[in-house]
Amino acid sequence: MRLRNQKGGEAKRAAPLLVGVKEDKALRQVVLYIAMSLDGYIADQKGSVNWLSGQDDNIDNEDTYSEFIKDVDTVLMGWKTYNQIVTELSPDEWVYSGLDTYIFTHRSLEDKDDIHFTGEQPEQLVERLKSEEGKNIWICGGAEIVNQLLKVDLIDRFHIAVIPVLLGSGTRLFPESQDKKLLRLITTKQYNGICELLYEKRSERKNNVQ
Repeated sequence: MRLRNQKGGEAKRAAPLLVGVKEDKALRQVVLYIAMSLDGYIADQKGSVNWLSGQDDNIDNEDTYSEFIKDVDTVLMGWKTYNQIVTELSPDEWVYSGLDTYIFTHRSLEDKDDIHFTGEQPEQLVERLKSEEGKNIWICGGAEIVNQLLKVDLIDRFHIAVIPVLLGSGTRLFPESQDKKLLRLITTKQYNGICELLYEKRSERKNNVQ
């Protein structure tokens, strides 16, 4: 999803700043790239994301999405996320044109252009895609897909934009039952009250230090 531009339009979601970090071009990375409220929700109680904006109505949110998407050629999302995009957020234009997009659904639907409807389990599809050549794989949402992949440790990077709002209830990004995951902070970025955090997963050593 994209952050709302304070002046009425939409600002594209921000991308990681990988200063001083060497990328392994031989491996496709699975990146969770998403916005959440300060209290950890990705949608409010009604399923809306109209709160995705900064703190000052007179300041535009930065467009760093363009840099992020250069390293992505595949997008994964659940049916609810897809349906919200095509019926509410961008009904007149498919915003991920040119990218291979996989929609997880039990519905029997025909593929169209770069959009593939699949009943394959998320972990099976991700493992297959990672074995193929290509750019990074973006996990766009929603929470069910994210947490299925978390359980099998298939998310390599976590790029989360924290929005300056407390929703109080809604759809949580991470469930309370989620097992511990160790992460390493790569970089942070702040603008208009929004704080973007980029982490990568790390392994636990015997002395708990890596």
